[in-house]
Amino acid sequence: MTRALLVIDLQNGVGPLIDAASLLTRVNQRIAAFRQQQQPIIFIRHQEPGMEKNTDAWQLVAGLDHRDTDHYVDKTHPDSFHKTVLQQTLDDLTVDELEICGAETQFCVDTTIKAAFDRGYPIVMKHHMTSTEEDDLIPVPVMVTHYERIWDHHLVTFLDE
Repeated sequence: MTRALLVIDLQNGVGPLIDAASLLTRVNQRIAAFRQQQQPIIFIRHQEPGMEKNTDAWQLVAGLDHRDTDHYVDKTHPDSFHKTVLQQTLDDLTVDELEICGAETQFCVDTTIKAAFDRGYPIVMKHHMTSTEEDDLIPVPVMVTHYERIWDHHLVTFLDE
């Protein structure tokens, strides 16, 4: 199987993410593992008012291990497949399994997981590989755990169980 790592919306204009430095470390560890296995890495970048393409807010966060040889998909919707080249990129790379990480847990990550599942992709993740902004109603650690429970065994297989 060819597994691709989707790194969603780790951009300057997203956040501030809770526990961002720790998340970045964990994501970079997964990127390193994919590089070692010569598996594809795809960075998903969101665009919207205030995060226009090529602005500072749109750029990937400092310290994220991305290279010109990686793959990049730009989107304007929480679903990384919606009106993007993601499906074509996965087809071109003969990807048949996805690992997902990034931001924001309850929006772009959740939506992309469900869209990938609907397209028949087996999806794997490690725990605590997503984050989001502070929420007035639900503390972020509770929200991340909540979504991981929703995804677990229904949409996602967690690698570190």
